[in-house]
Amino acid sequence: MLTSERKTHILKALHRDGRIVAKAVSQELGLSEDTIRRDLRELAGQGLLQRVHGGALPASPAVADLAARQSLSPEGKTTLGRAAAKMVKPGQVIFLDGGTTAIQVARHLDPNLKATFVTHSPNVAVALADHTGIEVELIGGRLFRHSMVAVGAIAAEAIARIRADLYFLGVTGVHAEIGLTTGDSEEAAIKRALSRQAAETVVLASREKLGAVSQFLIQPLADIDVLVVEGSLPMEVIDPFQQAGTTIAFA
Repeated sequence: MLTSERKTHILKALHRDGRIVAKAVSQELGLSEDTIRRDLRELAGQGLLQRVHGGALPASPAVADLAARQSLSPEGKTTLGRAAAKMVKPGQVIFLDGGTTAIQVARHLDPNLKATFVTHSPNVAVALADHTGIEVELIGGRLFRHSMVAVGAIAAEAIARIRADLYFLGVTGVHAEIGLTTGDSEEAAIKRALSRQAAETVVLASREKLGAVSQFLIQPLADIDVLVVEGSLPMEVIDPFQQAGTTIAFA
């Protein structure tokens, strides 16, 4: 079997089963595990899967840069943003993460809402600025251009001095076993800091993020309060999270 044929087989199996076990594929194809592991390394290098011990899981397309992510699930993110905006109550202090879904939250807030929003994303702060009843606190730090958010020690210190009622957490991957992941270690650390300072953490996850994994763990699913997903998703996509005991809200 040619290398290209093996890789096509691997990707089809990953799409079908949601995971790849290197030993099982090697036995199925009558090839060595070393050969399959080499294929997995090369496919991971192309961003087509995420290697884990013994095999691979689907890689999240949401690790692309901000401009590219704007074209991923635009309708789904709008739906999630609208649902999240309705969860905000007057007088609350809200942590709002960076990213395209967070901008949709800002755009769908009640125009008459009076609340305080804290964000480490300049883009999100600009989107919030249109709401005259909202106080906007912008967390500073080193700008991580990939996601247009502040990271580093300065950001972490500022976050530690704030207590929020609610944190809308953005992720690139949500996996029932692995947990919540993203593509940068410093960004993951800031997300953990925000979650620690919030009374409630809500994850907004569009379809392409569910069942996918990125390189850096933010936290286990058990550490969040609610996972908000699109109401139109098939139940086989939702079942693993329900079986894991995650509280799910449908947008």
